[in-house]
Amino acid sequence: MRRYTVVFMIFLSFISIYMNRVCMSVAIVEMTRKFNTTLENGNIVEDQHFAWDSKQQGLVLSSFFYGYMCTQIIGGILASRFGGYYIVLCGVGGSALMALLAPVAASTSIYFLMAVRIIEGFFEGFNLPSMHAILSRWAPVFERSRMASFCIMGCFMGTVVTMPLSGVLVSNLGWRSVFYFFGSFGLIWCCVWISLIRPYPETDSFISKEEAAYIIRNVGNEAAEKKKIVHPWKKILTSTAVWAIMVSHFADNWTYTTLLTQLPTFLSDIIGLKVQTSGIISAIPYITRSCFLAIGGYLADWCQIKGYLTTRQVRRYFNCGAFVLISACILFVTFLENSLAIIFFLSLIVGFGAFANIGFMINPLDIAPNHASVILGLSATTSVGGIVSPLLTGAIVTDKAKDQWQIVFFICVGINVVGCLFYWFFARGELQPWAVSLSDAHEMTDNAKNTDKERVHKDNSDSR
Repeated sequence: MRRYTVVFMIFLSFISIYMNRVCMSVAIVEMTRKFNTTLENGNIVEDQHFAWDSKQQGLVLSSFFYGYMCTQIIGGILASRFGGYYIVLCGVGGSALMALLAPVAASTSIYFLMAVRIIEGFFEGFNLPSMHAILSRWAPVFERSRMASFCIMGCFMGTVVTMPLSGVLVSNLGWRSVFYFFGSFGLIWCCVWISLIRPYPETDSFISKEEAAYIIRNVGNEAAEKKKIVHPWKKILTSTAVWAIMVSHFADNWTYTTLLTQLPTFLSDIIGLKVQTSGIISAIPYITRSCFLAIGGYLADWCQIKGYLTTRQVRRYFNCGAFVLISACILFVTFLENSLAIIFFLSLIVGFGAFANIGFMINPLDIAPNHASVILGLSATTSVGGIVSPLLTGAIVTDKAKDQWQIVFFICVGINVVGCLFYWFFARGELQPWAVSLSDAHEMTDNAKNTDKERVHKDNSDSR
């Protein structure tokens, strides 16, 4: 089916940008590792590629998120206005070019490297909102969870591939090779995207007429293509349903970013793993997350199709259940001494986050499909956690001691609890009144109206 070709290419786009994002977390271990070198006079001295302390490393790792945070809303507006097709192309291509430039930047100065990473984050910030803009035109309502979850799976598969492969590349070809390899992958993706994919089902010459008609009939916003979308900013910004998504996104982002940027370092500090081994071990949690995301996406759609759960219930149970399990696993990690047990629970922490993604990440398509890219862009500005978390970790973990890492993990637990409670009380699953224009309302069929009423009734009953 043609729509799943589009989904697969979005999946690969996330693999690409996460390759470029994550490889620094592994490369920086080798870039700052102390090693012995023999001078011309025969003396052996200790040396480093870059003598960056923990705070400077935190600056490098967090710099990406300055740019990433800035373009979420911009990306959402552009994707909503022009469609996600060209915006995602710009995001992947720009990210790839910055990755190729990173080795030169690092060799010049740490500030040049930080600037390159900021620009890389700027480009990558386009991708999540673009995904929602594309899916709002390609994803039928009862396939939405599985299609979106498969796309999002690319984020974690990118991490799965990058962690061990970066370790292999660093060990055999040097730290520069990771940036050249992953940057080249992104440019190849851009060429395939232009050749193979079209913006909408109506303009796709490869799609069958039957599939195009099915998609257009079931995306839930047929009128979107017939008019210019005007975003009701005041109602969006004052909607508790939107704020539930934002708060939950922040909580998930904080935990995920902490592990994404610090896991190789944590495994090196606490368990004593070498860079290649820590790269391979660091990939295990993201394999777990990818598996959970695939299972969860189908399970969420199945629960809705069978009528076992309303949309709101699906989003709320998956999201909040994930936060509870994540918090419990983090507490286990803070007190465990066995290295295998630590790795096991770290895998569960990252893995359970997949169920949270099926909640808040897909929720914008439920409450306002025509404005989903903007809502997700607004929500993703909470990636400020990606800036603060590495800096805070660098400031706390100065001696590589476990009690210092415990403080980092306790902060994660507190943030997850707040995110869980806020989403539980304020999340919604039905189309919001401010997201429906008069023309859309008149075009709704009687059957669709009845279905919506039944879902709202069930959601209200559930809230009571």
